[in-house]
Amino acid sequence: MDPREISRFLEHNEPKATYSPELKALYFDGKGDWQRAHDLVDQMPGKSAARVHAYLHRKEGDQWNADYWYRRAGEDRHPGTLEEEWELLLGRYWEE
Repeated sequence: MDPREISRFLEHNEPKATYSPELKALYFDGKGDWQRAHDLVDQMPGKSAARVHAYLHRKEGDQWNADYWYRRAGEDRHPGTLEEEWELLLGRYWEE
């Protein structure tokens, strides 16, 4: 994603109410609030929530748990950096 798009996404004090829980989780993670991001997707069903959950556990350093959530999402662990993965997920879920 373009740095201007990322800045625009993170410029507000709170995520927009219209954002999906996955997108809100990425917003809070981007603002440095891992716990709040994790709390949003922790109990959610579905592959998209599992995918964001996997990223968050990878960021936490809990690779075993991250791999579990990647499997639940039906995807392999992202081979790139955490920043690249966050941008990939943001691009996947952000529709503005």
